[in-house]
Amino acid sequence: MTEFLVLQPPDKALSVLLENLLPKPEPEVIASAQALGRVTLQEIVAPHPLPAFPRSTVDGYALRAADTHGASETLPAYLSVAGEIPMGAVAALQVNQGQCALIHTGGMLPSGADAVVMVEHTQGTRPGEVEIMRPAAAGENILTVGEDVQPRQVVIPAGVRLRPAEIGGLMALGITQVVVARKPKVGILSSGDELVPPDADPGPAQVRDVNEYTLSALVAEKGGLPVRYGILPDQASLLEQAASQALGECDVVVITAGSSASARDLTAEIINQLGKPGVLVHGVNVRPGKPTILAVCDGKAVIGLPGNPVSALVIASLFVSPLVEALLGLQQARPRPRIPARLTLNLPSQAGREDWIPVKLLAGEGGYQAEPVFGKSNLIFTLSRADGLVRILPDANGLAAGELVEVYLF
Repeated sequence: MTEFLVLQPPDKALSVLLENLLPKPEPEVIASAQALGRVTLQEIVAPHPLPAFPRSTVDGYALRAADTHGASETLPAYLSVAGEIPMGAVAALQVNQGQCALIHTGGMLPSGADAVVMVEHTQGTRPGEVEIMRPAAAGENILTVGEDVQPRQVVIPAGVRLRPAEIGGLMALGITQVVVARKPKVGILSSGDELVPPDADPGPAQVRDVNEYTLSALVAEKGGLPVRYGILPDQASLLEQAASQALGECDVVVITAGSSASARDLTAEIINQLGKPGVLVHGVNVRPGKPTILAVCDGKAVIGLPGNPVSALVIASLFVSPLVEALLGLQQARPRPRIPARLTLNLPSQAGREDWIPVKLLAGEGGYQAEPVFGKSNLIFTLSRADGLVRILPDANGLAAGELVEVYLF
C-alpha cells in the first residue's frame, strides 16, 4: 500500500487512477426526447439532408435576383405576382422572368426563384403587381438543400453530452431513439459515529450527515446514478460489509471520512481487502483534501474522501466528476466555465501544494472582483456563499491582491 503523506499532485493522481481502471461504457437505447445530458455511445449519422427542400428565411417575395438589379426606392423594379406559396405544401407554381411569388418564413422556394426580398422592402401598387425597392443577391434569405446537414454526415460524434441544441437536431432528422452510455452507479457511504440523518435531532456531540447528499447531487449533475448506503459507524466489520456490498452493486464506491492518518483510520485497510490492486494513492498534494484515497478493486474505482464537507466536495469535483465522465465515455468535455476576476485580498499559499480557495464574485467597473470566502473545511456554507474556486498552482507562494485570476464556477 502506498504510504500516507507520500503526496501525489492531483493531475498525476487522477492519471494513475484512470490508467488502472480502463473504463468501458455500457450502451443503453433511450428516447431522444429523454436524452438531455446523456452521453452518446455511437456516432449519429444524418439519414437525409437538412433542410430537405429549399426554404425562405423571411416573409417576402420569392423572385429571380437578376430581375432586381439596380432597384431602389426612387427607381423600383416592378414585378407581377404569380401567386402565393402555401405553408406546408409543395410550391406548385414557377417564377419566370419578371415575376415573383408571395412566400412566408419556412415556405418552400418555388421553381425558378433564387432569392427572397423581405416584405419590408416591397410595396404594393395595383392588384397583381409589387414594387421591389432594393436589389437582391442570388441566395439571399433562403436555405438551400443540405445547407445545414448533408446526407450520411456525422452530425453528433460518439462521446458527446447532449444539450438542447442536439436534442432539437435529432428531432429535425427524425431520429427518435439514440444509443447512450448507461449511467454509472456510484455507491456513497458516510462513516462516523457522530453522524445522524438530516431529519434527526442531533445530540450534544452529533452532526447531521451532509456528504451523502452533496456527493449524490454532484454525481447526478455529472450524469451518474448515486446510490446512498446510509450512515455507518466507525467499525471495521460493518464498514467492510457495506463497502463490499456497494462494490458488487455499483461501478464506483465513494467512502467519506476515515481517510485521515489516525488510529481510527479504517478506510485504507478495508479498501485493500476489497480487491486488487487496492490503494493506488493515499495522500494528494492539495488543500483542502490532502488525505484522499484513490483505489481500484477488481476493476472498479474506490475513492476515500475526507469527512469535512468542504474538503469532500472540492476533492469530489477533482476526482469523482472526471471519473464519472470517463465511465460515460465522454470524449469531448466542454471547458469548465471560468471568469477572469481580480483578487480583493492577498492569498498566501505553501509552495509545492495546490490550493483551491472559494471566492465570491463582485461586479465592478472594469470587470469582476474575486473576494475570498474564508472558512474551515467543515463549514459547508463556506461553499454555499461562494460562486467558484480560485486555483493556486504548486509553484506559487500565493497570489497578490489585484492580481488577475480565473474563477472556476460551480
